[in-house]
Formats: sequence, C-alpha cells, structure tokens
Amino acid sequence: MWVVAGVLLGLLVVALAAGFHTGPHTHLGAVVLGVLAGVWLVVMILQGGSLATLLALLVAVVLVTTGAGFLAWQGLRAHPRDAATFRARSLEGAEGVAVTDLDPDGVVRVRGEDWSARSANGTVRHGGHVQVLRARGVHLEVWGEEEGTAPVLPADRGRRDVGEES
Repeated sequence: MWVVAGVLLGLLVVALAAGFHTGPHTHLGAVVLGVLAGVWLVVMILQGGSLATLLALLVAVVLVTTGAGFLAWQGLRAHPRDAATFRARSLEGAEGVAVTDLDPDGVVRVRGEDWSARSANGTVRHGGHVQVLRARGVHLEVWGEEEGTAPVLPADRGRRDVGEES
C-alpha cells in the first residue's frame, strides 16, 4: 500500500512541477492525482496504518492539491490558448526600438519585450524607432521611423556580396 501512496505522491509532485511549463491543464491533472492520493491515504488510515505519518502526509497532500487547484483555476480563467494571440494582436500599432540592425530581419524591443522582427521598409539601424504593423505568431513586421532608412529591394533579399561570410 505504501508503494501506491509513494507513486501517487511522486506523480503529484511531477505534475505540479510540469504544470509550470505546460500550463494549467497539467495543474488540473495534479489536482486529480492529489485527490486520489488523499483518498488512498485515508484508506490506509482506516486500515490501521501509522496514524501520525499518514496524517502528516494527508495534510501535505491537501495543501499541495489546494495550491495546484488554485494555479489551475487562475490559468484556465485567463484563457491561455488565446493569450498569445491577444498579446500579439495588441502589439499592432505599438512603438518600439531596434535592439539589433534590421536588415531586414533582426530584434526589436516593444513594451519591454524582445521580439524577432522584419522591417517592411528597409534597413533600420540599432536604436532606431519602429512601429509594429503586424504580429504573426512570435514575429513582428515593423516600419522603421528613422531618417536614412534604406529600402530593401526584392532582388536584394537573401543576396550576399562576394567575400561575405555565411
């Protein structure tokens, strides 16, 4: 019986830790495992197991399961499947700064976060101001707002000068 309790408690801990990487549905799985572990510990108490040890484990399981339930509830309430799309769409029209040169690809900082970006109107130098035109997943299409922005012709995209390293 102790082996089953140990396996359930181990799975509960693994599911709780994995939930921080995979999302609230895994925390919900941790809640289910916590309930199963709690019921199993109560059965062990009723069968005359070591009362002090089992009660201590039961209290720990109840606390961890309650915490996992709270995390699952908070995560599911926030609709994480729509959060990335909402966040990306809310960036459209936002202003930022080029962290690297955009020639035409590079990195920009918008609202305190770094994003990979492609300049729609040519090269933007490091530190140049940009405005987000579109967000596509984790990539932004931006418009350089600095003077001296050099347009990139379609024939120039992907072309390397002779002697340029890969």
